[in-house]
Amino acid sequence: MTTWQEFTEVAPKIAAIFTRRHTATGNLCFLATLRADGSPRISPMEPRMFEGQLWIGGMPGTTKFRDLARDPRFCLHTATVDTHVADGDAKLWGTVHDVQDLELHARYAENLYRQTGFDLRGRRFSPFYAADITSASAVEVGDDHMDVTIWQPSQPERVVRKH
Repeated sequence: MTTWQEFTEVAPKIAAIFTRRHTATGNLCFLATLRADGSPRISPMEPRMFEGQLWIGGMPGTTKFRDLARDPRFCLHTATVDTHVADGDAKLWGTVHDVQDLELHARYAENLYRQTGFDLRGRRFSPFYAADITSASAVEVGDDHMDVTIWQPSQPERVVRKH
């Protein structure tokens, strides 16, 4: 499995597009999970990068977290508001694992408070999901083409141009 830090090193183009779109939308992304019956669920969320890891956090007890507890697979898609996709978009696939480290939770909450003013200091996060990235892709659209950049473990990024 690949951490966020490792991903930025092996797939720098996709990581840059993901980061650009993530930042441009105020960290908004769409998380795809699998419901108990196997059908897909899409949920808005604000993943965060912290200490070299991509964190899938949020309000406990939500259906998306029940989905991930049952089946840790996910897809995370940057929010796209431009039908021409002029700024690109990106998708990450992977699995999550729950990290119950109270010192890490405290550092994360302090960082979140410093960056956003949202105060979760003193809380334990359950669940607190770290994302392991298993593949990724990004799209960039030109005047007469679309470039799809693809990354899979043990392979460099590759670009497929479509006209």
